[in-house]
Amino acid sequence: MKAIVIEHAGGPEALQLKEVPTPQVKPGWSLVKVKGFGINRSEIFTRNGESPTVKFPRILGIECVGEVADTTDAAHLPVGQKVVSIMGGMGRAFDGGYAEYALLPNKQIYPVTTKLSWAELAAVPETYFTAYGSLFNAHIQTAKTLLVRGATSGVGSAAIKLAKAINPAVKIAGSTRSEAKFAELKQIGCDEPVVDSDGAVQTAAHFDAILELVGAKTLTNSLQHLQPRGYCCLIGGLGDEWTIKDFDPFVIPSGGSLTSFGSGFEVTEAKFNDMLQLIEDHHIDVKPTKTFDLAHTADAQAALDQPGSFGKVVVLP
Repeated sequence: MKAIVIEHAGGPEALQLKEVPTPQVKPGWSLVKVKGFGINRSEIFTRNGESPTVKFPRILGIECVGEVADTTDAAHLPVGQKVVSIMGGMGRAFDGGYAEYALLPNKQIYPVTTKLSWAELAAVPETYFTAYGSLFNAHIQTAKTLLVRGATSGVGSAAIKLAKAINPAVKIAGSTRSEAKFAELKQIGCDEPVVDSDGAVQTAAHFDAILELVGAKTLTNSLQHLQPRGYCCLIGGLGDEWTIKDFDPFVIPSGGSLTSFGSGFEVTEAKFNDMLQLIEDHHIDVKPTKTFDLAHTADAQAALDQPGSFGKVVVLP
């Protein structure tokens, strides 16, 4: 099979298209024919050598969508079944989705029912499920106001769309470092785009719910904009900082809650299909902003890493 193999840390050129043996099934694992996968910033961090637990050579890719090609669980994962997979060590502890086939643990292969195209479905798993779970951790159902910190990212734009579907009355502010992206944010349902400058969001407003995608770099500032008894959900590290020196926990407002969400721990077949149903029932546009073929996966990563990037980038092998 063809796969994108990385043998050493580096720029996009470190991602090499190679012919490698197609994996064979083993007890508890099944083979998925990959029909598409999204590009994620964590994969760029790994490519750059910022994931010390990942050993090279490796086929990256923390998500994929496709069909079961060979199975060790015919009852639950019959050949031809449409499936998705997220996290669980794929692309890190073992080879992931940047390939024509992926050998994955049965426990993290989720059968799905959907009318979405492969390109649309490929844009959904890690991005939309992360946004979906984070919104519920931030109690979006009862929130009157929501701030999405890092709103032009794939997860950020997905969160805006999903939030409006779950709670149409919520007023959404979305942060970006560039005013040039205001129009795009408004187009996807953001009521009030705001500038993020030098780690501070340029608004005096306070919010019932905050999704923090930039991460440790801006978390303290985000908490300063949380309403008493509000919820701030930490879900990303777009700022490429992972700890906060001398963090003052009393920055959390009275009665406020700081929580987090990790798709690798909370995904289930039922939850994922519930999300797909929400997307289809509300006609949410999940089309990727850019698509590439497998041979140009390096270009796909480079496209996501551009300052002007907006939304989700996918590869369709």
